Amino acid sequence: MSYVHGYQSHESGRLADQARTLADLLHHDTRYPAGSRVLEAGCGVGAQTVTLARRSPLARFTSVDISRESLAEARRRVDAERLGNVELAWADLAAPSFAEASFDHVFVCFVLEHLARPVQVLAALRRVLKPGGSLTVIEGDHGTACFHPESAAARAAIACQVELQRRAGGDALIGRRLRALLQEAGFGEIRVSPRFVHADAGRPEWVEGFTRRTFNAMIEGVRAPALSAGLSTAEAFDAGLRDLARTTEADGSFSYGFFKALAFR
Repeated sequence: MSYVHGYQSHESGRLADQARTLADLLHHDTRYPAGSRVLEAGCGVGAQTVTLARRSPLARFTSVDISRESLAEARRRVDAERLGNVELAWADLAAPSFAEASFDHVFVCFVLEHLARPVQVLAALRRVLKPGGSLTVIEGDHGTACFHPESAAARAAIACQVELQRRAGGDALIGRRLRALLQEAGFGEIRVSPRFVHADAGRPEWVEGFTRRTFNAMIEGVRAPALSAGLSTAEAFDAGLRDLARTTEADGSFSYGFFKALAFR
């Protein structure tokens, strides 16, 4: 897996901002029963881990990632929150070492978009689920972004991020593919629900938490690699960033779609 956004401290902060802002939108209907064993596959820096563990305090979470650096940050977050129901461990999602049927539930958030072979990983996660167990997966889709004022420069900057992720083996448009991917991996009873963000002057917390600190920060974060790859010029990319910032003004707006799927083994 190649993480196109990098592992710098500012990216860890961006992920935390994203998790806080989106917690209710994405997780209001995610609860795990007391005593259930849950695998969080690809926990990263623990941004989602904290929300999951707080909302299901009597479930037991095993949160894994392939980056030891990210796991160290996740450990700091979990310890700071004094969460006693989380175990952190290293794992390769393409070949997890857990025994078959080890978990009651699996949770995956913002992971598949970075994988060259998401179906392989989903099939491996299905194997560690108990029969009848559930898998929850959440992904975004950059193709759903719409904003006012409209801007070709802003769309070009977003397209640079999509292309960089494609070159790294991922798919920033994967949200629309969740049902097909889950079906191919052998899951059944698949339900996909859209979760849309809309940020404008009437919702200033979303303007700050999502448009500025999550989405725009993500696009700004790929400026250097986009220029290095020859996908844009500094002048063109910076024009796109200015126009994305323009959507946060009093007469602007920004919308984006996430997709949450629930499926069963």
